[in-house]
Amino acid sequence: MGAKPEAGKAYSDKRPGELWKSLERIIRICNREEIDLLLIAGDLFHRQPLKKELREVNAMFADLQKTQVVLIAGNHDHMTYRSCYADFPWEKQVHFLGRGQEMEWVEFPQLQTAVYGKSYHSREIREPLDAADWRRRHLQPKEILLLHGGDETHLPFRKEDLLRLGYDYVALGHIHKPGILAAGRAAYAGALEPTDRSDTGDHGYLLGEWKETGGTLRFVKSAGRKYIPLSVETTERDTAYEIRQRIEAAVRKMGTEHLYKIRLQGRRSPDLLLEQEEMDIFGNLVEWVDDTRPAYDLERLKQRNKDNLLGQMIGEMEEAPEESRHYRALCRGIQALLETGRSL
Repeated sequence: MGAKPEAGKAYSDKRPGELWKSLERIIRICNREEIDLLLIAGDLFHRQPLKKELREVNAMFADLQKTQVVLIAGNHDHMTYRSCYADFPWEKQVHFLGRGQEMEWVEFPQLQTAVYGKSYHSREIREPLDAADWRRRHLQPKEILLLHGGDETHLPFRKEDLLRLGYDYVALGHIHKPGILAAGRAAYAGALEPTDRSDTGDHGYLLGEWKETGGTLRFVKSAGRKYIPLSVETTERDTAYEIRQRIEAAVRKMGTEHLYKIRLQGRRSPDLLLEQEEMDIFGNLVEWVDDTRPAYDLERLKQRNKDNLLGQMIGEMEEAPEESRHYRALCRGIQALLETGRSL
């Protein structure tokens, strides 16, 4: 919550509100599926939450009919001496672990389960995970750990160290993409919604269940939109209209509600200029990379400019493969010299 994701012209005003609606959907799912525990492993907010924002979230949690919520603060919404988390009066079914800097836990005897966790009290935790601090206490038959981190500046750990802590399950936060670290034992749910153009792929939540035969875990897609990389091939015969039509067809096929990172590849006519604004048909283009190569007739240009800088440059670099940096530099040089009129 609180993020302002890159969303293109069409969705930039809507996108922050969509993040709140995504949590509303989770509340409805919890009630429909009669979920016992909703686990939030940090970074519920993109930055320090305001008290009015906590009241809004708390009101959503108040609608839960059966579900108990356990959450910690992550590096983005970490605890400070002025944090609104510190003394916020949560609903009785909401359990915030993190007012102190030691391990905290909450027991649910009716579920024969305890949930442990620590909130961040700084933006970074560079010290590796210490097994003595993070150990389970064996208070209930099944025990879960909420842990936020996993990179070199946010509580570094190895998978082996994590599993040796002995928890039945570790619910991991911090990494935005979903991923199973150890089957049935530890997993990242990822961000509920993508909030940055690097957050490509599907986003949603993890649904876990304990049965007599053991635990199961599956990823459920729930995000309303996603960032999609889209490569478009061009030829020297293409016009801007044809390329725009190709982009439009691809976006319609994959969904106009999504957000696109366009990369143009191939060859193009030397006099064809392609602008992002012109190609942003649906207002959902968040990144534009033109990797096309102008289809120059190098031999003709060399002969016509054999007595000047352009001809000399072509002679030195014309054998470079089209995929190489040298060839790209040659194309840029040709374009620059032709535009300034220094060579014809």
